[in-house]
Amino acid sequence: MNKKKIFNDPVYGFVTIPTELLFDLIEHTYFQRLRRIQQLGLTMFVYPGALHTRFHHALGAMHLMSLALRTLKDKGVKISAAEGEAAMAAILLHDIGHGPLSHALERSIFYDVHHEAVSLHIMRKLNAEFNGALELAITIFQGTYERPFFHQLVSSQLDMDRLDYLNRDSFYTGVQEGRPGADRLIKMLTVVDERLVLEEKAVYSIENFLVSRRLMYWQVYLHKTVTSAEQMVIRIMQRARDLARGGTEVPASPNLQFFLTRNVTQEQFETDDTILRRFARLDDTDVWGAVKLWADHPDTVLRYLAQSLLDRHLFKITLQTDPFDEEFQLGIVELIAARFELPSAEAAQLMIAGRISNNAYDADGHDSIDVLTKRGEVVNAAEASDLPNIKALSQRVEKHYICYPKEIL
Repeated sequence: MNKKKIFNDPVYGFVTIPTELLFDLIEHTYFQRLRRIQQLGLTMFVYPGALHTRFHHALGAMHLMSLALRTLKDKGVKISAAEGEAAMAAILLHDIGHGPLSHALERSIFYDVHHEAVSLHIMRKLNAEFNGALELAITIFQGTYERPFFHQLVSSQLDMDRLDYLNRDSFYTGVQEGRPGADRLIKMLTVVDERLVLEEKAVYSIENFLVSRRLMYWQVYLHKTVTSAEQMVIRIMQRARDLARGGTEVPASPNLQFFLTRNVTQEQFETDDTILRRFARLDDTDVWGAVKLWADHPDTVLRYLAQSLLDRHLFKITLQTDPFDEEFQLGIVELIAARFELPSAEAAQLMIAGRISNNAYDADGHDSIDVLTKRGEVVNAAEASDLPNIKALSQRVEKHYICYPKEIL
């Protein structure tokens, strides 16, 4: 069977699967699950075109990795066939541990289980299944390989993951200002002392990348309406979980029911193979199927939240720079209790307060974006630029929000 397939990607055009191992990984049931998990969760409530999946993103990141490796080879960096395949496998599988609706439900369905740890656990399971073929990919993914630039290509402040999701998300949302100039950045990559750097002439492209990233966070990922929708679905899952664990019948698919009724820890995840099998069957369809069922649930709070999400009748959301004071929040709860005839404890379930924050670049981080100057020095990108933009983009911006039903206005 010919496993060197070509697929047509709407962002990059024709993309090749270069090795049989990568083809077999893509064909595996764990990877195929990513077709049923949307990359941007509930962002389609604001941007109707944002319906692409984690499957799209993983293939796109693999393609960018192949371009980056080719660029480095052309500049004289020695990369063996085994290292190249391992780096591509690592980026291909970097999101394989994501649960339904991507980040939105990571804390409400699971207890202290993070998608990065699940990804590593699944990679280890695949490694056993493929007779150790992923050993090098796992060391690259973990950052323990002796050549750090491979891990930087997979996970850093300018990696193939970020370049693809910014490219892809801006394409599908239509937010053209979010395109990061990935082609030029990849062409400017090089390696010094086994660390990834960019040539000095890329400094303005780095600024463009960081500006694009900040813009995409505030205009797409942390858009206030998207935040409202995501907080609603989180609260729906929390309410369903609390009801189920309190003895109330909450209909759901068997696999979702399993996680709603149990506190599954990371240790249990890694020691009980039945939990991984259940997780591998869990995707966005389980969540939406459950939400449709819960729109008719006898519990007032769960029923209202589920029906509101189905109808896109989203909570009013207000943002400000300072936290909302306690008296204001209590006043909101009182209005909800009066409007919906609920006791205060249940009315509080229909008010959500929290905060969102973003900094496009961590200039003081251990994985800073470094630039090779024409004098042969390696410096932080913030120092290499003659414009103040990069230092300004490293400042964290924080906003506090409160969400509640529009009926109480």
